[in-house]
Amino acid sequence: MDGAHVDDKEFQSLNFNNGVDPCIWLSPGGFPKINLGKQIFCNRSLNMKKIVAVGFDMDYTLAQYKPETFESLAYEGTVRKLVYVLGYHPEMDRHKYVKVAYHGFRELSKEDKVTTYGSTLIRDAFDEPDYALIDTLFSLAEAYLFAQLVDFKDNNPGKIPGGADYSHMYRDVRAAVDLCHCDGTLKQAVAKDPKRYINEDTSIVPMLKMLRDSGRSTFLVTNSLWDYTNIVMTFLCGAHTLDSSSTLNFEWLQYFDMVVTGSAKPSFFHDENRANLFEVEPVSGMLLNTDNGTPMPQVGGTLKLPLKSLNKNCRVFQGGNVGHLHKLMGIDSSSQVLYVGDHIYGDILRSKKVLGWRTMLVVPELEGEVELLWELRDTRKQLRLLRNERDLLEDKLHHLKWSLK
Repeated sequence: MDGAHVDDKEFQSLNFNNGVDPCIWLSPGGFPKINLGKQIFCNRSLNMKKIVAVGFDMDYTLAQYKPETFESLAYEGTVRKLVYVLGYHPEMDRHKYVKVAYHGFRELSKEDKVTTYGSTLIRDAFDEPDYALIDTLFSLAEAYLFAQLVDFKDNNPGKIPGGADYSHMYRDVRAAVDLCHCDGTLKQAVAKDPKRYINEDTSIVPMLKMLRDSGRSTFLVTNSLWDYTNIVMTFLCGAHTLDSSSTLNFEWLQYFDMVVTGSAKPSFFHDENRANLFEVEPVSGMLLNTDNGTPMPQVGGTLKLPLKSLNKNCRVFQGGNVGHLHKLMGIDSSSQVLYVGDHIYGDILRSKKVLGWRTMLVVPELEGEVELLWELRDTRKQLRLLRNERDLLEDKLHHLKWSLK
């Protein structure tokens, strides 16, 4: 997050979970502290009084997927596509410094790393197409599978279709992953049993209520289409039975002023992007033509107003661009928007650098790391003291050597 300077009154004790696991918001007024791994870390001051709208991504932001099940699902689906569609055998960092490198599952020696990555005076920028960026949790399954294929090719060179080289193999892995997304392999499984693949989070509804009660607008911008978005958000925000199942409905729309599905981020954040904006009829999922958000009559038909809506305060759209979002929500300045996402390039950098939105990055992988750092704080302090002592001894040793010359 860019930073936070928030009035004390904005953080109150909340309990909107029907008596289950009450959610307590941190306040200097003496409420219990939030676990270190759940806290918000700020690197720039932000006055929340100036924020009029708070937006969210869905996948890996509001919806945190379970790695032990979801990544296995993505991996198995990709393997099936490689074998049955692309004909594979059924056995089968960006700072210009390579700290750790592997060929398949074999770690490269220091000499091999220098030969491969550091043998020229001008280092590579580690950009596509020569390098593939593994920078989201969605990429873990394909990275692991590609490493397996590298080992498989080295040990069984004749079993790779067409004698494909490593770059061709990676393109095939990417194609297989894309097929899993395009044909619904992953999302159909998640939709059938959301609890198996998505973590339940009882703090989402209280958070959204708090933001709306404070007078701010809320919106959702996701690349997922409406049918899948509705399933996931119903699971996250809907009422659950004793077996944690939820009935598909549209009640979660009450927590948002606007929902944009199929947004095609990051191009969504460019106002010059001329993507058409369609309004989604929630019950049928039918797309309706609009003129920058204003409903349009179908050819040979008449426009019936008002447009049928399940929630008078929330409209659902597909496509469009950030200009449509600002217009429909009455946002005068980009600096009035705080956007929460998980993808450093697709969500954060584009929205911040292109638009000037204030941003918050969700990094669940850091939860365990910051807690571990806190637990080892005394050890780290001792190490710093020992390093300082070592440096002083080295300085004394150098002075003595110079004095003997």
